[in-house]
Amino acid sequence: MNKTRLEAFSDGVLAIIITIMVLELKVPHGADWAALEGLWPVFLSYVLSFIYVGIYWNNHHHMLHACHHVTGAVMWANMHLLFWLSLLPFTTGWMGENHFAPLPDMFYGTNLLLAAFAFTILQRAIIAANGDDHTLADAIGHDIKGKLSKVLYASGVGLTLVAPWVGFVCYLIPALMWVVPDPRIARLFDTQHPRR
Repeated sequence: MNKTRLEAFSDGVLAIIITIMVLELKVPHGADWAALEGLWPVFLSYVLSFIYVGIYWNNHHHMLHACHHVTGAVMWANMHLLFWLSLLPFTTGWMGENHFAPLPDMFYGTNLLLAAFAFTILQRAIIAANGDDHTLADAIGHDIKGKLSKVLYASGVGLTLVAPWVGFVCYLIPALMWVVPDPRIARLFDTQHPRR
């Protein structure tokens, strides 16, 4: 399979995910500031999830840019990632509508954790398909940022039952860490394939 087809399909799914999330933002029944008061948790959860979808889209693009061979394992690993990302509109909406209550917060963090594991599985499938000495394997290295993100998600899942806002901060920190595109893949790819 051509990697551009896989990337185009993934781009389409991510665009639909963002569209579904924005549809959860209901228009207030009033034209004053009081009408907006109850919407801030929904909007805040939407912004965080929008950032996460953007992070996944960006890093997915860089990862596939470094990929030369797509196998069945890569395609299924990609579908696995898209499955967990496709649940973000549900967990985002549930968390926002319930003003960051413990159980919805916990499900949101679990969703983020499972998406992070799915992304790691996709990385490993691409490396296996393209060889351990491939650009992507060199760029990922020990993946400290990826491991730290998973620890923060798991911590957030546990802490949200005690203090929901502490759990939310645990979900926010990885977003801030990843909002700048991961330069490892792009930098290594550019050194091996310089632009003219």
